[in-house]
Amino acid sequence: MTASASSAAPRRASIGRKPAIDPASTWVRQADAPEVAAKASIYTARLTIDVTPALRGRIKVIAFERGVTAAEMLRELLKREYGGGQS
Repeated sequence: MTASASSAAPRRASIGRKPAIDPASTWVRQADAPEVAAKASIYTARLTIDVTPALRGRIKVIAFERGVTAAEMLRELLKREYGGGQS
């Protein structure tokens, strides 16, 4: 009994088409797009600072309690402390 080369090769299953995007997910993402673009045009510089894990935790908790993001809260703090004018 001899096996031919073609029958010895493993058969690969074909991969089907990528599933279509859920229309509801697309709609949700579209609602967020203009807001993100607007914020990107206002806040174009990124600032990185090192803080202790404890301070980071307190910042996040306080922001959550106020119903804002930590970034929004810190932007307002910096604006209040250093002014909002263009220099």
